[in-house]
Amino acid sequence: MAATEVFSLDVRGQTVGVATGGVVPDAAAAADQPVVLLVHGAGMNRTVWQLQTRWLVHHGYTPLAVDLPGHGNSKGEPLGSIAEMAAWLADAIAAVCGLLGCDEVCLVGHSMGSLVCIEAAAADPDRIARLVLLGTAAGMPVHPALMGAAEQNELLAPELMTAWGHGSRAHVAANPTPGLWMLGGSVALLERADDGVIHADLSACAAYEAGRAAVRVRCPVTVIVGSEDKMTPPQAVVSLIADFADCDVVHLADTGHMMMSEDPAAVRGALAKALARARNC
Repeated sequence: MAATEVFSLDVRGQTVGVATGGVVPDAAAAADQPVVLLVHGAGMNRTVWQLQTRWLVHHGYTPLAVDLPGHGNSKGEPLGSIAEMAAWLADAIAAVCGLLGCDEVCLVGHSMGSLVCIEAAAADPDRIARLVLLGTAAGMPVHPALMGAAEQNELLAPELMTAWGHGSRAHVAANPTPGLWMLGGSVALLERADDGVIHADLSACAAYEAGRAAVRVRCPVTVIVGSEDKMTPPQAVVSLIADFADCDVVHLADTGHMMMSEDPAAVRGALAKALARARNC
């Protein structure tokens, strides 16, 4: 494709915001470079993957970090449940496969996005080559103070999500990218969400029950766990891991829930190992 072209994705007749790591994907590239869809968490958007998509596109993959409906640059209203988001993701996968001529994709999901990816992989296992879950759990209860602030569209909601979502290093101004303020950037990102979006997402997380979805996932799974994750603590993922037939677990030391920005190098390393298995299948 010419450099002036832009990758465009429509799902259900609406435009979807997509980040591709700075390289416009096409069918010729996707034939040799596995397609990786990355799904963000509550109140966030595709930009949370910016330290991973550029690496992926230059290391043999075709990354597409998508905005869920009502988030980032995606049109439409936010969806009200994990099941609805998973059904939308299934349509997005079909659209991507049609555009790029691929039969299957790898799914990478963070937090709420991990639940969406689990459900999508369970519903259509033939389409999913590999599943990578970050900051995940069998269930995601939400603190009443956070839910109340989100319902009122108060700044307190982004502030609480940021404070609880980062490990100790982020709270003492450590940042792998010098000159940037990790906590301030997180609050600013969440503040950009339209009114009602954070509350809708948190409500969907709070209502979700994994049930037997993980048992129906047939592809290999990698779960990446932050040792200081307060939002989905390491112990909260144990029962979920037990239900997967083929699961590797990666533990990241001194890292919280927002591991993609807290320790991007470790996350990229874990992604490289996980996705390499998909390339070699």
